[in-house]
Amino acid sequence: MYKKIKFIAAALSVILLASTLSACSSSKPAAYNPKEKLGKQINYTITGIDAGAGIMASTQKALNTYDLRQNKWQLQTSSTAAMTSTLDKAIKYKQPIVVTGWQPHWMFTKFPIKFLKDPKNVYGKAEQIHTIARKGLSKDAPGAYQIMKQFHWTPEQMSQVMLKTNAGVDPKKAASDFIKQNPKLVAEWTRGAAKGNGKAIKLTYVAWDSEIASTNVLAQVLDSMGYKTTIQAMEMQPMWISVATNKADATLSAWLPNTAGIYYKQYKDKVDDVGVNLNGAKVGLAVPKYMKNINSIEDLLKK
Repeated sequence: MYKKIKFIAAALSVILLASTLSACSSSKPAAYNPKEKLGKQINYTITGIDAGAGIMASTQKALNTYDLRQNKWQLQTSSTAAMTSTLDKAIKYKQPIVVTGWQPHWMFTKFPIKFLKDPKNVYGKAEQIHTIARKGLSKDAPGAYQIMKQFHWTPEQMSQVMLKTNAGVDPKKAASDFIKQNPKLVAEWTRGAAKGNGKAIKLTYVAWDSEIASTNVLAQVLDSMGYKTTIQAMEMQPMWISVATNKADATLSAWLPNTAGIYYKQYKDKVDDVGVNLNGAKVGLAVPKYMKNINSIEDLLKK
């Protein structure tokens, strides 16, 4: 069912993108031509994701900071599934394309793509993904809180779950497989934590591949320790509100200091920053590696 829903969502979004992206106007579009102005080849369009995502706000800022907007460039809103499907097709035909990209994400493992340099530092340096909990969770469920505090993994480990999910494996199954294959890591996460004895824990998350992976893994680890865990996908702002108002217990989806920075500033006094669950996260604009002369955001304006 998950695979079918994901496929349908991607297909519908790609159809919408086709009307604005000249690269999608024929069954076999023209390949990237380094001798022609890039903007004309892709209708001056950067392929983005959900409108509420932090990377979209940063990209809108980049359009102004790098004088892209004044030179006809625009940001196309779609979805993560639509963006990666469009990227897949572009790479198949070696078309030009510029997308909003972030790591950790399976697209950097599956596709030959690269981040563009950001000399004006619009997207900031490498980010960290934080676990954010509601106030009082450490007292109400000390065992769950301790597990969350000890939950930390690498982009490579997260990618193992993301790649399986992208291949159509149910997220719960992908998470279960990872847990079975990494008993020592799970032992580190649960070390010294009290049992849950059936206590309910609710996790909310943004439905990005990275957060689907981390949330499903943590939920199953909590369940293995005697907690009764539920998870719910939300848009970013409602997710923060859910934790700040005690409607949810925690989220593992806080990319800081940039992507979720606006929400952290708004709700930091109403939530508990448990700590970092992943180092080395990064966001920015990305292009296929065969676009060898496009290496910086400034290169988008090349004549």
